[in-house]
Amino acid sequence: MSRPAEPLALTLGDPAGIGPDITLLAFTARNREQIPPFVFLGDAAILEARAKALGLSVPIATVQAHDEAMDAFAEALPVLPIPVPVPTTPGTPNLSAQDAVRHSIELAVEMVQSGEARAIVTNPVSKSQLYQRGFEFPGHTEYLAALAGGAPPPHPVMMLASDTLKVVPATIHIPLKDVPQALTAELLTNTIAITDRDMRRYFGIDRPRIAVSGLNPHAGEEGRLGREEVEMIAETIEAAQDAGLDVTGPHPADTLFHAAARERYDAAICMYHDQALVPFKTLAFEEGVNVTLGLPFVRTSPDHGTAFDIAGTGKASPRSLIEALRLADTMSAMAAARDAG
Repeated sequence: MSRPAEPLALTLGDPAGIGPDITLLAFTARNREQIPPFVFLGDAAILEARAKALGLSVPIATVQAHDEAMDAFAEALPVLPIPVPVPTTPGTPNLSAQDAVRHSIELAVEMVQSGEARAIVTNPVSKSQLYQRGFEFPGHTEYLAALAGGAPPPHPVMMLASDTLKVVPATIHIPLKDVPQALTAELLTNTIAITDRDMRRYFGIDRPRIAVSGLNPHAGEEGRLGREEVEMIAETIEAAQDAGLDVTGPHPADTLFHAAARERYDAAICMYHDQALVPFKTLAFEEGVNVTLGLPFVRTSPDHGTAFDIAGTGKASPRSLIEALRLADTMSAMAAARDAG
């Protein structure tokens, strides 16, 4: 598979978190880990200060265009400048920095839509900080879908991916008490269809095997422990099967994630956030990658937060970011190869 000539766009994230730490560490590991070229959309001064705090010697090159970033990457970490207007102290978030955080995400989308970047990799943000600055979206996923545009706008689907397991929560960042009402046949149908389509397009699986969990204990015990399985989930799965998709379920969630069960599917769709993320983070905490399916471009992210408590201490691991960069590269290359026929 040939690699495109554009870099990955790596966003700023919250500058007080571990984003600068793992960005620097990923760059220093670029040759050993075979990391594809990326350009950091943020403030070079923050990287320079964090490198000093971590005792790292990392050359940084300010660039003005994606082709300059590709040329610079072999020798220096390329930065497309987005100034952060306030001093940044590791572990101490600042509301005044959040406009730059948001601008970085917006620029990444502009670059991938214009062909100046082949995929987006997002550093962790602090949603609580963004909310205080007027951010009106539940998180990265929904914001990226809005920025993608289109009529109707894309339906974003969150996937957590690793070599061990791939999971998709049908409902995401909502209270558990709201899940039964939010979990509709339309939502589940769209989630199954998008997962199937993007597993083909980005992961190269011609006929993805998708396992769907139940909502209730033991998948409802034929209606004795809840009616969602018999009244909606099973019928939605049958409709997907009739459409030619390789979908099974509803499966009891408590027996869906052991080693033998995982051999029988390529991705598991779960009914709510923790039903998917608890087993995933238990099995793949270090190497897990957050992927947004359903968008007209590739987006990945480390599967962890800002970790303000260890920012600037040298304790942050770049493993999840490294895997996010590598997966974004693989996914975008796979899509380009399929588009080329």
